[in-house]
Amino acid sequence: MRQAPGFFRMHLGHFEVTALLDGTHPFPAAKLAVGARPGEIDGLLADEFLSSPFEGMINAFLINLDGRLVLIDTGAGDLYGKEGGGLVSALIASGYSPAQIEDVYITHLHEDHAGGLLKDGKMVFPKANIHVSAADFDFWTNNANKDQVGQLLQPFFPAIQKVLKPYIDAGRLQPFSANAALAPGLTARAATGHTPGHSFFLLQDGGQSMLFWGDTVHMAAVQFPRPDIAIEYDWKVPEAVSARKEILEEAAAKGWWIAGAHISFPGIGHVSKLPHGAYQWVPANYTLNR
Repeated sequence: MRQAPGFFRMHLGHFEVTALLDGTHPFPAAKLAVGARPGEIDGLLADEFLSSPFEGMINAFLINLDGRLVLIDTGAGDLYGKEGGGLVSALIASGYSPAQIEDVYITHLHEDHAGGLLKDGKMVFPKANIHVSAADFDFWTNNANKDQVGQLLQPFFPAIQKVLKPYIDAGRLQPFSANAALAPGLTARAATGHTPGHSFFLLQDGGQSMLFWGDTVHMAAVQFPRPDIAIEYDWKVPEAVSARKEILEEAAAKGWWIAGAHISFPGIGHVSKLPHGAYQWVPANYTLNR
C-alpha cells in the first residue's frame, strides 16, 4: 500500500526541520519488552487500539542550518530488507538529494539508525562527514565487546562495521565526545544506556528547542505511561530506563519539541506529564505553514 511521500516539514526558529520516513516494520512489543507485568503490554497497546506486533516507525530528520544540510540518523538502508531503505526517496521528494548532505549525526550505532549510510556497497552521502559518539564507535567496532550483548545484538557488529568502513577509508568518520557542541544551534547530550554512546541532539534557535532523542521510546503506547519498561535491544536496562525518565521529566517541564525515531510518523511532538510517573505523547498539529 502506497502513502503520500514520507516527509513532514516545519521550522524551529529560523531552522528548517524535515522528518523523513525510512520505512516501517512489525515490532513484537510483547516479546521484546523487559520489566512488564504479565499481560500488561497487550493491555497498554489495546488502550490505543493496537496489538503486538504493531507497525513500528523508522524515522530520520533533516535540518537546514542556514544552508548547511545536516541529517540526524539514516534509517536502516538495506539491513531491514523491504521494511527500510526509503529515506533517499523521501529526501528527494522533500526537495533535497543525498549529495547535498554535509554532515550526518548518528544518535547511536544500531542498524536502523546507521544502516542507511550504505546502499549496494556504496556511500549514500559521498560528500558528508559522519559524526558518531566516540563511545559507540569504540564499542561497535571492537568485536571483543560481543560478549556484552545478547544474541539479538551480536549481528550488529559486522553490519555496523561494514556501513562505516567506506567513510572511515575516505577520512569522513568523525567521532565526537559526550556533550559536545556540534554546529551552530546543535549540541550533543550523552544518554548512555540503550547503547554505550547513545546520544541526544538538542537544536535551539529563536527561543525554541527540539530534542532528537533516538531510541528513548520504542513503544509509545507502552513507554509513555510506563517509562520503567525497557526492551531487549537495551545494552544496560537500568541506565536506559534512568535516561528515559530523566529526559521525559525535562522535556515535559521545558516544553521542548521532541523528534523520535520510533514514534508514529512524523515522530514530532511534545511530552506532557500525567500523575503517578506517567507521560503522554502530544503529536504535532499538522501544518501547511512551513
